[in-house]
Amino acid sequence: MASWPPSPPKTESESERAARLTSEKEAKKISDEIDRALEQERQELKKRRPQTKILLLGQSESGKSTMIKNFQLYFCPSSFHAETEAWRAVIHLTLVRLVDYLLPVLSQVNSSGDPNRDYRTLKVRLSPLKQVRLTLERCLGVETTPPATSTDDPPVLRMEIAPEISVRGGTGWKSFIRKRRGSYSRASVSPDELDGVRRILDACKNDIVALFTSPARNALGPEGVDLHHHARYFVEHAARVADIKYTPTTDDILRARIRTVGVEEYPMTMETAAEKGTEWVFYDVGGQRNQRASWASYFDDVNAMIFLCPLSGFNQRLEEDRSVNRLEDSLKLWELVCRNKLLSGATFILLLNKADLLHAKLRAGIHFSDYVLNYAREEPNTFEGVATYIQNKMIESHRRYSPRKRPLHVHITCAIVRA
Repeated sequence: MASWPPSPPKTESESERAARLTSEKEAKKISDEIDRALEQERQELKKRRPQTKILLLGQSESGKSTMIKNFQLYFCPSSFHAETEAWRAVIHLTLVRLVDYLLPVLSQVNSSGDPNRDYRTLKVRLSPLKQVRLTLERCLGVETTPPATSTDDPPVLRMEIAPEISVRGGTGWKSFIRKRRGSYSRASVSPDELDGVRRILDACKNDIVALFTSPARNALGPEGVDLHHHARYFVEHAARVADIKYTPTTDDILRARIRTVGVEEYPMTMETAAEKGTEWVFYDVGGQRNQRASWASYFDDVNAMIFLCPLSGFNQRLEEDRSVNRLEDSLKLWELVCRNKLLSGATFILLLNKADLLHAKLRAGIHFSDYVLNYAREEPNTFEGVATYIQNKMIESHRRYSPRKRPLHVHITCAIVRA
């Protein structure tokens, strides 16, 4: 490798030597200035660098976003409550989408009189909600799906869960929050349009409640139509949510769901006494199968990794692959995370989430052993028995597949229940 500066030519004259030395001196001065600037920049980045980097992993609908909201509530309460109005838009959009979903479904399962009479009446009276939906989707930057083609044929009963709100990480959703804090750098909707949304919802409130309390709703379960537990909550609170004076409660915000496509970054400045002023950054990465390939790029320099496994997924299938059991997928995903060498230095935290839903399913008579063949039928079909079985399997996977010995912190949780 050639040395720097290069040796002078043997035929160099005195004037050429003087010019060379002057040039080398100036070059060194510039180089030193660049080095000083780079070092200063490194120090500034070090000062601004988050003290704690936390990665949240788990399949879609495992509760990662709700867990972040809980963390924000307890450690950064002022920033949590500053986002109340943004969450109101999410909740209002959830309500309107449920109306769009249930109108044709309830018309089919209605067995008294003309099955479409009430449906047609309510459809006309609730038609102003179409504008509400368009306004809120534009406001939040929601990824929309094309509306169903109108025909004279009766609507087809959709054996599916109610549609969820989906946004791309770092786009409209975050922009809306920033806008409501006073920055109008990105055009969205005007305050007058949002006030109009609330007036329309209030005017349609009684009809929304009439739809949600229709006797035909009791037939949804037997017909195979599944309302997500978050959706059921807002159906039951429709009158309060649609009221013009509505302000979301903490429980409303914790139950509000917005699916992130891609990676969402949540920087937080701690407000509690012990951690006050320290900066933490949570990375919520997409949990669907087609998004997991991008996880590894966030594994470097992680202080802690929180993995959420939904206990209630034992009798469910992945939305993106209906042949795969959700609990089985979580167990395999956990094994892959444990094996990863890039995370060998990170603190591992395992949250066995959605304990309330597991309780409810087992109390309803659903047998865990019908879906998990390795769980013997003579084993107790109790919360304690099932939760212990899942916990032990995941602890054993961590012990067996971790690149090096490290502590594992395990907690059974319910992200929507506050202590």
